[in-house]
Amino acid sequence: MNHPSVSYPREAGTPVSHLPFSPAVRVGDLIMVSGQASVDATGQIVQDTFDAEVRRSFENLRKVLETAGSDLAHVVQTRNYVRDPTNVARFNEIYREFFTAPYPARTTITHCLPEILHFEVECVAVPKVGSGD
Repeated sequence: MNHPSVSYPREAGTPVSHLPFSPAVRVGDLIMVSGQASVDATGQIVQDTFDAEVRRSFENLRKVLETAGSDLAHVVQTRNYVRDPTNVARFNEIYREFFTAPYPARTTITHCLPEILHFEVECVAVPKVGSGD
């Protein structure tokens, strides 16, 4: 029985966490990216405005995807965590800066983060063509 290959892509400069999880896991042709928040390359939370935290989180997502052989155009699903539901409309505007139609499948959850974070995003993606296995 053939099992898909499993790898844990990581490079210097990819956002890390001090918590026990991998930034990304690649299983065959699927890439699962753990929650990306407004953190710097050392994993320290960077508190900022809602807009800035969302953009930093998506930039971190982009970096992790690139390390795994993918990019935002190859994301098939996102899960988004917005602490304050009054920010969902603004989140939708910023989301369109990073994703275009046809959009990935998506879930957005509110009232779910600690006070220190405004936003977090995770995703499932496929590799770019020619990125190898």
